[in-house]
Amino acid sequence: MSLILMLVSSLFYYVIAYHFQRTEFIKLIVLFTGLFVLSYKIVQFEKFNFKFLLWSGVFFRLVFLLTLPNLSQDFYRFIWDGELVSNFINPYLKVPNELILQPDLVIDNAQELLLGMGELSPKFYSNYPPLNQIIFAIAALFGGKSILGSVIVMRLSIILSDVGIVYFGRKLLKNLNFSPHLIFWYFLNPLVILELSGNLHFEGVMLFFFVWSLYLLSKNNWQMAGVLYAFSISIKLVPLLFLPLFLNYLGLKKSILFYSIVATVSLLLLLPFYSADFFANYSETVGLWFSNFEFNASTYNVVKKIAVLYFDKKPWELIVSYGKITPYIIIGIVLCFSWFQKNQKLPLLITSMLWVLCIYYLVSATVHPWYLVFLVFLTLFTKFKFPILWSAFVILSYWAYSNPSYTEHLGILCIEYIAILSYMAYEISIVYSKK
Repeated sequence: MSLILMLVSSLFYYVIAYHFQRTEFIKLIVLFTGLFVLSYKIVQFEKFNFKFLLWSGVFFRLVFLLTLPNLSQDFYRFIWDGELVSNFINPYLKVPNELILQPDLVIDNAQELLLGMGELSPKFYSNYPPLNQIIFAIAALFGGKSILGSVIVMRLSIILSDVGIVYFGRKLLKNLNFSPHLIFWYFLNPLVILELSGNLHFEGVMLFFFVWSLYLLSKNNWQMAGVLYAFSISIKLVPLLFLPLFLNYLGLKKSILFYSIVATVSLLLLLPFYSADFFANYSETVGLWFSNFEFNASTYNVVKKIAVLYFDKKPWELIVSYGKITPYIIIGIVLCFSWFQKNQKLPLLITSMLWVLCIYYLVSATVHPWYLVFLVFLTLFTKFKFPILWSAFVILSYWAYSNPSYTEHLGILCIEYIAILSYMAYEISIVYSKK
């Protein structure tokens, strides 16, 4: 029965990989829902069969190996940046729209990459951290001067990272007295497979260094943990949010040394890309995510609706104002969990991370589906499981791509967030009623 379920899942992934366009919303929902049910049953039936679950997850990922992502176009920018770095050109200094005008530009497939990025990305400086840029460069070098070749190299790096997450995740679960099979709620999660191996988002590589760092912390090797934590930040900036939370866990003296290690390694990784304009360009691009873009938002959509209906605000003015406030809200939340939450034990520390990131997403104006991969991972080490449900419902946000104007359907978003917030409230009442 499990083998049949695995083969049917493989067929569903094959259809998404090779016979699907992102405008086909109903087809996506049917396939994705089926994959969630199938993955749930596979883990349920085989939770003590490590090899079967591992090789099933690897096989599902390899189904995507020879195809270009069809739900995201970010990979075009990844390859563009990789071509620049592999030719010793700093990707943080000029936007693609400027570079394409240079007659001596050395980027392979430059016009195709520029068109593939869409309208927005070519206008902005790169916002991908240094270690991520190095992976892009490796993909460009070993990709055989083809877009698909570079995609295959990046996809293999993501698949290997996910296998590494299983390795260190199981070890960490054992150290914290959780069942090691829980890691497969991440590894076989359809959102994780689709958005990372399928659509080439690098949350998995970030999580590989992150879970390795947490594992070393569980073994009291906080010095090496600091090095790997810096690697994680240099793939994606999200782990920066959690740094203040370590104060209670490590104590003042160790925390200062831990932060020093993280800062030193991060600066060393940044050094090859440093220039006088780096911080201005990078901060400008990162700031755009707070003040210019909106997608799959919850609190922001409520605020926007009230502001437009009752206070005659313009949406483009509101997002700028909202974006200026959001960072201060997040800083306040992080400080509250750092000061008032007891994080002396690793499971409590990870629970605080879960809530900080969850609240950040709930107040953010942009919540792409692959952002939730981090929550799916963190929740395995806590008493809460609502992020797994969220990872199922977030696929509803892809409705926006089913119409030419890319407009969101607020009714569909309401279904997503009512379901998640209701189950979240239920879990909170259950967990804290037992204390």
